[in-house]
Amino acid sequence: MILVTGATGHIGNVLVRDLLERGEQVRALVLPGEDLKPLEGLKLEVAVGDILDKGALATAFVDVDVAFHLAGIISIMPGENELVDRVNVSGTRNVLEAARNASVRRLIYTSSIHAIARIPHGTTIDESVPFDPDNPVGVYDRSKAQATLAVLEAVQEGLDAVIVCPTGVIGPNDYRGSEMGRLIEECAGSKPQLYVDGAYDFVDVRDVSRGLILASEKGRGGEVYILSGERVTVQGMLDLVEHVTGNPVKRFKIPMWLARFITNFTPTYYRLTRQTPRFTPYSLETISSNSDISHAKAQRELGYQPRTLRQSVADTVGWLRGYRQPFASGSMDISPGLSNAEQ
Repeated sequence: MILVTGATGHIGNVLVRDLLERGEQVRALVLPGEDLKPLEGLKLEVAVGDILDKGALATAFVDVDVAFHLAGIISIMPGENELVDRVNVSGTRNVLEAARNASVRRLIYTSSIHAIARIPHGTTIDESVPFDPDNPVGVYDRSKAQATLAVLEAVQEGLDAVIVCPTGVIGPNDYRGSEMGRLIEECAGSKPQLYVDGAYDFVDVRDVSRGLILASEKGRGGEVYILSGERVTVQGMLDLVEHVTGNPVKRFKIPMWLARFITNFTPTYYRLTRQTPRFTPYSLETISSNSDISHAKAQRELGYQPRTLRQSVADTVGWLRGYRQPFASGSMDISPGLSNAEQ
């Protein structure tokens, strides 16, 4: 039996599909009352529980051979957030304890590229860069780093675990609407876009899922594998969506100083609309930071090979058009805010 926590999330539901396609028995851990639309029609076992509930975890881990831990909370909003810290760090510690108690053969933890310390432009980010539990950029980064270090501690205590660190995830089956999914959707619908200079690395969710499975099969215990894709500028991403859809993307470039000024009002915007604003201190820092990220280790040791960004964008647009009708400017409202499932 394979257990997947965070199974309704973007990576989670794609991973579940891939595992089922391989003929595996899958048990999905979902929150009480959680929307199961991403798992609709799939032949799997559903365990209802919370990673903060040790009793529920003990039940979910019964007869589990391999566990994929993806459950967590993503937040790009400024300020501290006790829930993010509690779920991502304490929840992961609970999962580690349950895995040890159940004597699972292997645990694969989905960390994040954001858990890794920021290093200057001109250097390559790879697995030699340490995790930063004191990262000043945001609570999400710190919580993922702390959780990752907890996994490494568990390895020292005898748990067989492998860690993967995806970059920015895009692709089909984005049921909850990620930030990049929302951007691609808006651009495909010809909704005007404000943007700033910047760039980041994006990877297809299907390649992350494949990387997770490869890590479970070929990864060395206690090792970290970066699952990156392709670096693209913000303008390049807009151009790519425009080229894929054939729809012109109206865009208005604003200087970084103005975008940073706008972020002063993002907490108020979120409080009033419950929608995550496009510009936050975190998002601006991310696209301004070093995004020269290498997946050479995963390629060499796991056989990981991501597809092109163009293919990912094309497939994302195709999925959005099929999933949400009508597909037109302003026709969809995707408001991620805080998500209970990773990526």
